[in-house]
Amino acid sequence: MKILYVVSGFAPAWGLGGGVRASYELSKEMASRGHDVVVYTTDIFDHKTRINYEHKNWDGVKTYYFKTISNHLAKKQFNFPPQIMYHLMKNISSFDIVHIHEYRTVNSTLTAYFAKKKGIPYIIQAHGSVSTTIGMIKLKKLYDLLIGHNILKNASKVVALNEMEVGQYLEMGVDENQIEIVPNGINVSDFKNLPTKGIFKRKYGIKEDEKIILFLGRINKIKGIDLLISAFSDLIQKFQNVKLVIVGPDDGFRSILERQIKDLTIENSVVFTGPLYEHDKLEAYVDADVYVLPSRYEMFPNTVLESCLCGTPVIITDRCGISDIVDNNLGSVVKFDKNELECAVLRFLNEDLKHNMFFSCSSIVKTNFSWSSILSQIEHLYENVIRY
Repeated sequence: MKILYVVSGFAPAWGLGGGVRASYELSKEMASRGHDVVVYTTDIFDHKTRINYEHKNWDGVKTYYFKTISNHLAKKQFNFPPQIMYHLMKNISSFDIVHIHEYRTVNSTLTAYFAKKKGIPYIIQAHGSVSTTIGMIKLKKLYDLLIGHNILKNASKVVALNEMEVGQYLEMGVDENQIEIVPNGINVSDFKNLPTKGIFKRKYGIKEDEKIILFLGRINKIKGIDLLISAFSDLIQKFQNVKLVIVGPDDGFRSILERQIKDLTIENSVVFTGPLYEHDKLEAYVDADVYVLPSRYEMFPNTVLESCLCGTPVIITDRCGISDIVDNNLGSVVKFDKNELECAVLRFLNEDLKHNMFFSCSSIVKTNFSWSSILSQIEHLYENVIRY
C-alpha cells in the first residue's frame, strides 16, 4: 500500500504532544512492513523554533516539512503551511489511502477536501481533539457546523483511542459503524535496557533516600499540575522526605506554577527540569516512586505506558480516557480533587507500592500495547477501507 499520513507536528518535535510520537511510531512500523509511507507535516519544532530541513527519511518514512506561516498562529491551532495545498492537489491521487492524524485544523480540512475530490479514501484520527467542552468552544462548534460534520461523515473510518472517544464521535453524529477503536501503541524495545537507578537523582541534586513524585508532560493548564502542587503542599506536612519533579516543555503555564509554588513557600521541594527525551526521560521514570498525571482532560496519555514499562506505578484522574486500564492494574484512579489526590500519593509513598507493582506494571503494558498487535489491526483496517 502507498499511505499518506498528514499531521501538523512530527519527529523530532516531541514536545508538541503524544500525537507526534504515535504518528511517528505508526508510520515507521508500517514502513518496516514494506508499505510505501509518506508524511506531510509542518516545520514547527515548538512554539518558538522551526525544523531547519525540508525533507528527511525516518527509517524508510519519506517526510516533508512544509513551512508554516507563523509559530504564534500555530500555537493558536492555525498551523497552515501554504505549500501543502499544492502538494495535495498534485500528489494525493497517487496514494491508496490517507490517514489524517488531527481534526479541526487547516491541514486536515484541506486533506479531506482533496481526498474526497480525487476519490481517495481517508481516515480521521483526532487523538482526543473532538471534544467541544474545552478550548475554543464557540469556534469549534462553528467549524463543526460549517465543515467538520461533513469531513467526519465523508471519512471511510474514524479511529477512536478508547470508549471515551467513541462517545465523543457519536455525539458529533458519526455513524457507529464508521468507528474503529485502536489504542496507541508503544515501542517496547525502547525499554529493554533501562538506566541504572540513581542517575537522575544525582543529576538534579536529589538525595538518595528522598522519594520522587513525578509529573512528565507539557506544562499546560489542562494537565492539572496546579492541583498536584496544591496537594503536594499539604502532603509535605506529613511526609517531608520527598521531592516533586516536573518534567516537560513550557506550554505557557510554567510562570503561573512558579508563582503558586512561591506563594506556598515550597520552592526547595519542587524541581523543574525542562523537557527530557530518550534516555534522560527514562532516568526520571526509573528514579520516580510514583508518576502522577492529574489532568483536567486527557484522551490516551502515552506517558502512563512509558512509566509502567519502567516499573513505576501511576496515579491519574478519572478524566483520563485510559482510567479503566489503570484502575487496579497499573496504579490508581482518583477524582479531580486535591484531598483525594493527596491521599492516593501518600498511600503510594508509605506503602512503597512501586516495589510491589514493578513487574505487573511492565507485563500488562507489554501484553496489551506493543506495536506488533496494534499494527496488525491498523493494517487490516486499511485493507478493508481500500477494498470497499
